[in-house]
Amino acid sequence: MTRKDSRAQVLILAVAQALFQTASVLVLTIGSLAAGQISGRPELLTAPIAAALLGTAAATFPASALMARIGRRSGFILGAMLGVLGGMVAAGGMWLHSLAMLCAGTFLAGAYQGFAQFYRFAASEVADDAFRPRAISWVLAGGIVAAFLGPMLARAGSTWLAPLYTGSFLLLSCTSLAAAGILLFLRVPAAASGPTEADKARSWLEMVSQPVYLVALFGAVTGAGVMMLAMTATPIAMAHHHHSLGAAASVIQFHVLGMFVPSFFTGSLIARFGVLKVMTAGVLILAGHIVISLSGVGFGSFALALVCLGVGWNFLYVGGTTLLTRAYTPAEKSRAQATNDMTIFAVGFVGSLASGAMLQGLGWQMMNLVLLPWLGLALLVLVWFGLRKPGD
Repeated sequence: MTRKDSRAQVLILAVAQALFQTASVLVLTIGSLAAGQISGRPELLTAPIAAALLGTAAATFPASALMARIGRRSGFILGAMLGVLGGMVAAGGMWLHSLAMLCAGTFLAGAYQGFAQFYRFAASEVADDAFRPRAISWVLAGGIVAAFLGPMLARAGSTWLAPLYTGSFLLLSCTSLAAAGILLFLRVPAAASGPTEADKARSWLEMVSQPVYLVALFGAVTGAGVMMLAMTATPIAMAHHHHSLGAAASVIQFHVLGMFVPSFFTGSLIARFGVLKVMTAGVLILAGHIVISLSGVGFGSFALALVCLGVGWNFLYVGGTTLLTRAYTPAEKSRAQATNDMTIFAVGFVGSLASGAMLQGLGWQMMNLVLLPWLGLALLVLVWFGLRKPGD
């Protein structure tokens, strides 16, 4: 593949990433608020977002296996069509006042993410060594576009149809359909595999029981779990404190920018200071989110806290992913990555599902405060791993 062709394919993936993240941010912005329109049980308001994360966790391994057989392009298009169907089912759930149907729709939208999370790997497959870092950055830049487009579409469609937010889910279908159309032009070469690679693969248990693997996974899981628990509850907490949908959408927008903008320099920070220091900084920034959330319930407090939440997640996610690459051989890559991603989204599912009940029972500030022991444990794990002697 020529350099020009490579750039064209990465651009297609970047646009597809922007559209996918737009759909994802749309669900995060209104999922809990939509549930509030059709459910009278506060502890279930975060169920649609939890269902989306469950869909992602459930789809990760099947998506990886399926694309190994039918190719990246066909798999990505199938994933986008799941997003189209998910938006329609969720809109139907709103129309019929069915929380179960709404959750089924967001589950399908989450399954779309189970396929789309492999865009970054596809970008590395179409780029040469010199272009690969920028190729991945281009794809990650899609999250920045989504930070603006997702909340905008959520607000734009919220009043189109009754109940509120029905139209927003139809816009999710339109966005996913646009992504499927863009992906029709994708061309990803089949991955080459040597016949001797299987000889280098260890058992799954041996691979995941390595300290380096467990520390990398725990770091990424901490970032995802803390972020999903706090972020999922944010629109509801802001509504409880008399903030408008526009204010909540703006806070989610700032949060998503905090998640993705640092990606352009996180790699440089890791190269300069080391991966463990960057992950430790991520834990401390997440602690900063908690401190800021305790300072008040005004718009500024929510916005700054959610920016810290996004940046802390980024440092732990990118750092954890970087550390993970030290834990597997090329033959083990697929299993190692799929196990890592599935675990992250499974923990995110638990966090998002629990956030509604925790917010109802503890309130916004206390809900965040009880996360401190988790962050303390993550800090101790990183310090312990940094003090280990090589080979221990």
